[in-house]
Amino acid sequence: MPPPDTTAGSPTPEESGGASTGEGVSTQKSDVAKGGATKGVAATELPRGAAPGIRFEKVVKRFGHNVVLRELDFTVGPGERVTLIGPSGSGKTTILRLLMTLEKLDDGLIWIGDETLWHMKRGDKRVPANQKHLHEMRKQVGMVFQQFNLFPNMNVLRNLTEGPVRVLGLSKDEAVERARGLLDMVGLADKIDAHPSQLSGGQQQRVAIARALAMQPKVLLLDEVTSALDPELVVGVQDLLRDIARQSDLTLLCVTHEMTFARDISDRVLMFDQGQIVEEGPPDQIFGEPSEQRTRDFLQAVLAT
Repeated sequence: MPPPDTTAGSPTPEESGGASTGEGVSTQKSDVAKGGATKGVAATELPRGAAPGIRFEKVVKRFGHNVVLRELDFTVGPGERVTLIGPSGSGKTTILRLLMTLEKLDDGLIWIGDETLWHMKRGDKRVPANQKHLHEMRKQVGMVFQQFNLFPNMNVLRNLTEGPVRVLGLSKDEAVERARGLLDMVGLADKIDAHPSQLSGGQQQRVAIARALAMQPKVLLLDEVTSALDPELVVGVQDLLRDIARQSDLTLLCVTHEMTFARDISDRVLMFDQGQIVEEGPPDQIFGEPSEQRTRDFLQAVLAT
């Protein structure tokens, strides 16, 4: 359940990220780009090891009579970084919301590692998951939202500690120590007592990234994380995410219209349209020599703008 003082429409601590018990790795000291940065980054732990893969099998999602995902099949390998590109309204964000259990599956199976997300085993059959199963599966997945979705009446520190304390059972001292390290990493150690309304958009998104990582997920979902930012703040947030991708073993699934970012951060890029994968391959192939006309048309339109 969400804490009593959260506002309507904000994600609960569970919806803001997941947990893992894997070992961490210290981030390296580096310069963090514009938008609330510090020159040195204190050591903190990012998830490493045993990240699960993701697999969609014949997944169907409908909204009324509109079929958004049409028997979708695709896989993200353990520790792989995959980016979904394609036109708005094609179902990319729906994929992330299904993984966060913010939308309900209509048909098919979604796997996280060796376990199905929306189904559980009962004897030799798979049946719809109960709330206990969904709760445990959600702990593995964290998401950074397009619109930040910070708890507006909590300060930065509490935004980062609420989930680890309430959902993971960390002590307050442990949660605070973890939060301080992550705020150092994202360049916002001096904003620990600020409220979201006192932060710029870029700073809010950095806090949102830190909040997702505070739950130590094994799978991290990124939903157009720079689209709500002013142009001068985009590069700093993207550089931060590049560092996180390099310094962790997270399985990463990203939705973005920023093609340079997609090329830089991805092991593989999937072109998505009308609920299906049109083409997939390494970034150099997709952005350099796409084989499908639909991919070429989309990239031409996006790069022209």
